[in-house]
Amino acid sequence: MVILDQLQLPSVSIAQPPRNISRARRPYTSLEICAGAGGSALGIEQAGFEHVALIEIEAAACATLRLNRPEWNVLETDLRQFTGWPYIGVDLLSGGVPCPPFSKAGLQQGVDDERDLFPEALRLVEVCKPRAVMLENVPGLMENRFADYRAQIDARLAELGYQTDWRIFQAADFGVPQLRPRVLCVALQTDVAPFFAWPTKADTAPVTVGAALRKMMASAGWEGADTWAERANKVGPTLVGGSKKHGGPDLGPTRARGEWAKLGVNGLGIANEPPPLGFVGQPKLTVPMTAVIQGFPPDWTFSGKKTSAYRQVGNAFPPPVARAVATVIERAMRAADTRKSAPKMEKSDGAPARSEKEAARLLQ
Repeated sequence: MVILDQLQLPSVSIAQPPRNISRARRPYTSLEICAGAGGSALGIEQAGFEHVALIEIEAAACATLRLNRPEWNVLETDLRQFTGWPYIGVDLLSGGVPCPPFSKAGLQQGVDDERDLFPEALRLVEVCKPRAVMLENVPGLMENRFADYRAQIDARLAELGYQTDWRIFQAADFGVPQLRPRVLCVALQTDVAPFFAWPTKADTAPVTVGAALRKMMASAGWEGADTWAERANKVGPTLVGGSKKHGGPDLGPTRARGEWAKLGVNGLGIANEPPPLGFVGQPKLTVPMTAVIQGFPPDWTFSGKKTSAYRQVGNAFPPPVARAVATVIERAMRAADTRKSAPKMEKSDGAPARSEKEAARLLQ
């Protein structure tokens, strides 16, 4: 803070809409940190946000972002070196800070892990002053051993004027054909918080691995694709393999590969192509297939060689989950802005005629 006090902040902020355009109807803006291959950013885009910048340190992931969305402002840089000053006033700050400090595979060293970027995320919240914050991580962060750490995050966000809540979501509840639990931290400024409610799971049946991949398995002529899909009639286990410390591209350690084998999938590697005509045995997944299992659309392309591409998939936040949470954040902002812009009709006793719930219903 002493350093910030000594520096003159540039007077740059997110452009505001013209006076004759209602704030409640303009697209909201988003700043994405630790963007990876774009899982979170894609879901947030689908929820109606416009990205002003995406911050990512890995060159291959940046190439993937630019390949799929040439119009996005992708900044290849270390988050610790990113000041955030040009994005003061952004509506949403989001991202998935590194998971290893809180995962069992990463030894759960928490604050003592040099990869912990929660402090950097909080620094950017202070600098950019977003109306909402959405941070994603692994369920291990919700364990009792990290209760004090979460409390420190909550306390700092409260000092900055935010109300914070945490929730674990199962990706399969939002149409992702994979058992992938993720924890979300959402923090909202006090004018938005009263209108926020966590999303509920989809009313439809879970998507199975077979239903998600049948067409891709048959795309090279394999006549056994339909029979395979009937066997792969469950949601898949969690994709692993996003860590650089992991070996070559495969579907994880022995236990994970065993679960995939029950669905008729050979987890001892990643295939270059779908199974051909006459193929016999358990097929391997291709990188595009693993991306579909992660919730990406089939046309989302990953840059780099197979190992690099699969690591991008394995690290990604499923877009449908990001979309679900970002959608309710967007609705809360619109409800708050509608309430601000609505005429203050007075009752006979002088009390405001609209409640917060009534204002929220204006958007339905």
